Amino acid sequence: QVQLVESGGGLVQAGGSLRLSCAASPRTFVRYAMGWLRQAPGKEREFVAAIAWTVGSTYYADSVKRRFTISRDNAKNTLDLQMNSLKPADAAVYYCASKGRPGGDLTYTDLYNDWGQGTQVTVSS
Repeated sequence: QVQLVESGGGLVQAGGSLRLSCAASPRTFVRYAMGWLRQAPGKEREFVAAIAWTVGSTYYADSVKRRFTISRDNAKNTLDLQMNSLKPADAAVYYCASKGRPGGDLTYTDLYNDWGQGTQVTVSS
C-alpha cells in the first residue's frame, strides 16, 4: 500500500518561503509522476506542480511559475516543493500525490490515484 506523508507546512508572511517535503513508501511502488496539488477553503482542488518520475520533466501551474520549484530525491524517495515569494492566494492545504498509470495530462488532478493527508500553508498579508 502506497503511503505519502507531507511535512513542512506552516505560517509565513507574504513574500516569504516554505519548503514542503513528501516521504513516499514503499520505495519500490510504481509511479509515473508525482505532484503537488492544493485546495483552499471553498475552492476545488487544483494542480500546482508535477514531475515525471523517470525523465524528471517538470510542470507548473501558471500561478506558481518562477516562484515554486518541484524536485525529487531518488535516494531518499522524497518529493519536495520549494515555495518562494509566497502570496496570500497560495494559502491552502497542500497534498502530495502520485500517478501510477502512464499517459495523460499531469495537470489533471483526477489522474492522481494516491494522496497524502495534506499539510496546511498559511500566508499572512
